[in-house]
Amino acid sequence: MSDYATPAPAPAIGVEALDTVVELLARVEDDASSDAFYGRLCEATCRVGGMDRAVIFRYDEARRRVRASGVYGIALDSFAGLNATVDSAPIAKRALEDDSVIEVDAGAAARELPARYAGLLREEATLVCVPICAAGRWSGVILCDRSPAHALSDGERHLLWTLGKVAALATGARAATVQQQRARMLQERIDLAREIHESVIQRLFGVMMAFSIEAGPSAEARERIVAELQAALRDLRRALQRPLGRPSPETTTTLREEIARLRREHPDLGLVLAPGSAAVPRQLEPLAQSVLAEAVRNAHKHAQPTRVEVLIERSEGVWVMEVSNDGVTGRAKRTGMGLRLAALEALQAGGLVEFDEREPGTWRVRLAAPLERD
Repeated sequence: MSDYATPAPAPAIGVEALDTVVELLARVEDDASSDAFYGRLCEATCRVGGMDRAVIFRYDEARRRVRASGVYGIALDSFAGLNATVDSAPIAKRALEDDSVIEVDAGAAARELPARYAGLLREEATLVCVPICAAGRWSGVILCDRSPAHALSDGERHLLWTLGKVAALATGARAATVQQQRARMLQERIDLAREIHESVIQRLFGVMMAFSIEAGPSAEARERIVAELQAALRDLRRALQRPLGRPSPETTTTLREEIARLRREHPDLGLVLAPGSAAVPRQLEPLAQSVLAEAVRNAHKHAQPTRVEVLIERSEGVWVMEVSNDGVTGRAKRTGMGLRLAALEALQAGGLVEFDEREPGTWRVRLAAPLERD
């Protein structure tokens, strides 16, 4: 085993190698999903760094967990249901803390990773962990290997370390783009609130004043009131055509798989899917998973449930998911921002999110959305 904490003077990453990285990332325009982006980073690491296989693990802020976000030379499904932290993968923790490229042989690698991934390691191979970090910010790690096993040279180690910095830069740029999109959406919401206030609320205020006259409005005033109400309704319809909330994060999994993952992650919650639950329409998967995640997060944070049940039904053109937990004690806490944002997401799909303590000790989150007609 060898560490590389402070890179010694070595040839910088070559222009040809950098061109390869840029060329691979440029292809992501054909598929803008996160997995495609990070998959290209893995491919660049293998092609430029002389590796056979690579996988990027990073903290996904949308899902609030570490996950495999891109692969090359290995199936992404191999890492489904991941529940890992830096503490469960010592090699990743050391690489990030020391900002160094770490390599271990196949025998030692089994002790450096969660036990369930030991079967993915190859005999006679070198496992290498490359930190993706810059300016003290940890973005993730690249785990890669090559066979036959042999130690990295100083030049190879420096090249991989530099690729980690390039990956951190690319990841930071992507995150900045997402933040800019969120800022634009926030400004749109502010503009929406201002427009509703200026064009709708003021009209309705004038109508209220007209009705407050003790003698009652005249025929001419009534006609004016009707015209104002019609105008206010038109303005409101036009304003509400704008997106009301954030879009649900893209997903490559299903609601049932998420339930299974959350059951493993939070065994104390007693999370179950009610027998006979209906299927989830493909177009509602991201929204359903977003609402489920917020409901489970709130149950874990604010309650002490012995059972969290997910019930899915279809009735008269409406798809309904209800998440209930029996662990509410005392006065129910005020609902956080997560579910309120999820409610805005549901409005964009023509749906509705309700949350309340429907009966003593039981808190329910209910998502209802219209089904598309065949």
